[in-house]
Amino acid sequence: MADQPKLLAVVYTSVATEPFDAEQLGSLLAWCREWNGSVDVTGMLLHREGRFIQFLEGPEAAVRELVANISRDPRHTRVRVLLEDTVAERQFPEWTMGFQALDDTTSTLDGFRTSFDDLESGDDCILMVQAARDLTRWFRAGAVTSA
Repeated sequence: MADQPKLLAVVYTSVATEPFDAEQLGSLLAWCREWNGSVDVTGMLLHREGRFIQFLEGPEAAVRELVANISRDPRHTRVRVLLEDTVAERQFPEWTMGFQALDDTTSTLDGFRTSFDDLESGDDCILMVQAARDLTRWFRAGAVTSA
């Protein structure tokens, strides 16, 4: 039996260099889903007021290449990897890229965050792990999940 490639999970935040409208977000999401499907990456993307938080998981080489490409993408600034870990199984196996645009009308289910500011400025690993768990639970409970 061949060795399975190591699965890598990465959570990062970034800030858009220019505002994204609904059409641009739709195009970005379509591209993410196509690319991620072609390299076996799954995850979710949250967007609010020009800020992104993205969970990526998949073969280590593919995830690392994707994060490097995002870091060089001129549409992003302040790219910060919050968490990086090898995992035994995926959190989002059915989504090449689940997505939710967050706005003031978004539900306030447990785990809903109105800001990512504390994640961008903090170095508290425990806080980041808890925030990642909260966001994952919130996303699974009520966000748009079409892949």
